[in-house]
Amino acid sequence: MNARPRRFGRLPGDPSKEEMIARMIRVDQAGEYGAKRIYEGQLAVLGKRPDADAIREMAKTEDVHLAEFDKMLVARRVRPTLLHPIWHVAGFALGAGTALLGRNAAMACTAAVEEVIEKHYAEQAALLADEDPELKSRIEQFREEEIEHRETAIAEGAQQAPAYPVLTAAVKVGTRLAIWLSERV
Repeated sequence: MNARPRRFGRLPGDPSKEEMIARMIRVDQAGEYGAKRIYEGQLAVLGKRPDADAIREMAKTEDVHLAEFDKMLVARRVRPTLLHPIWHVAGFALGAGTALLGRNAAMACTAAVEEVIEKHYAEQAALLADEDPELKSRIEQFREEEIEHRETAIAEGAQQAPAYPVLTAAVKVGTRLAIWLSERV
């Protein structure tokens, strides 16, 4: 999405308002599913360690987000992304892979993903304006919770991860690509 949203002002070939809202719900449901799988991968490696409590708590919030978007998919008859099987594997692999690098790397992954998602949700809320108050309210609420996750990850040692700038840059690129693909496929 552009830095300055057009608020559904359409150019030839642009999706309709209904198509844009469906894309939002599709990509947000896919993103929350991906987040759930990232945390599952992290917890598969970190197990029941007491220092993984923050990850367990953030995972619970993502479960709530996913449940809400799952309901919206059904209620609004939105097709989920066809990439779901890929996000199932990729999310878990990203979570497990970063956790294998250590707890701080798992936190760096969370910080990077949440930074991208926070901006993504802000763009969606701005684009919606007054078009869909229910969806906008959910997006704004979830955005605030994603900001909390990013702040928690940083407080929990994300920036002490090995190769933090490289790791987070790679995760951000992957997250942006997943967003772009899930909106469309």
